[in-house]
Amino acid sequence: MLGEGAPGDDFPWPWTVHRWLDGENPREGRVARPGRLAADLVEFIVALRGIEPADGPPAYRGGPLREVDEETRTALGRLHGTIDTEAATTAWERALAAPGWDGPPVWAHSDLMPGNLLVADGRLSAVIDFGTAGVGDPACDLIPAWNLLPAPVRKDFRTALGVDDATWARGRGWALSMALIQLPYYRETNPSMAANARHVIDQVLAPS
Repeated sequence: MLGEGAPGDDFPWPWTVHRWLDGENPREGRVARPGRLAADLVEFIVALRGIEPADGPPAYRGGPLREVDEETRTALGRLHGTIDTEAATTAWERALAAPGWDGPPVWAHSDLMPGNLLVADGRLSAVIDFGTAGVGDPACDLIPAWNLLPAPVRKDFRTALGVDDATWARGRGWALSMALIQLPYYRETNPSMAANARHVIDQVLAPS
């Protein structure tokens, strides 16, 4: 961090100045080296999980999926006629039925969206926005499997992380919930995020 400021008359919130990070946000369907990016993401996630979790705050999405059930179902209602809400509801309920995390809490970023990733020369160059980071269920850090990585590489990503069926199901549930909530919210105001949400929904509902 290069500088820090306090709220004032012109800007009523705390603010900071950080050094510039080279790279650009990856886009779904346009990843030049998806296998390399998947390997870099695995390395980041594994390193994050290796940090001592003691006294870490709860991750924003580190708890059970049922905590966002109401919000997700509200979004499904708003998307009637826009997506296959019957299939999406079935997929969501399948994720809710997956066994919960019974391991020790681990560190997770919990918001590995394309907008929080920077790529340079086909490699992951930075992960930004750690405001949601904390400890809990690691499933929430699997969302790049559906919001960014193509299906063949998705399998390699899962294998490299050694993810069991229940954790994979919860990760898919997080990706779906986030996309269902984001699509109606950003449909008119943020076309890029809305497009990624549609992409995630298509990927989750596609035959496996």
